[in-house]
Amino acid sequence: MGTAGWIIYLVFIVGLMYFIAIRPSQKEKKKQAELMANVAVGDSVLTSSGFYGVIIDMTDDTVIVEFGSNKNCRIPMRKDAIVQVEKPEA
Repeated sequence: MGTAGWIIYLVFIVGLMYFIAIRPSQKEKKKQAELMANVAVGDSVLTSSGFYGVIIDMTDDTVIVEFGSNKNCRIPMRKDAIVQVEKPEA
């Protein structure tokens, strides 16, 4: 195998690594950014710690989430702690 063969092999390996490692993480970041852009007050959310709650207030990078049915557990948290959003039914 000559020099051209090694170069083609190297380009193939780099391309394969891109499609296996880099591209999926870029898609995931884009999906998370889209999720954060669409979150609003009144949405039901699942946090990264596994708690379900409802957003009652928001700032640029912080949300206040109300947990439970007693309406007394309100916790401020970062927006990036939200992993799933469910819009209220109209």
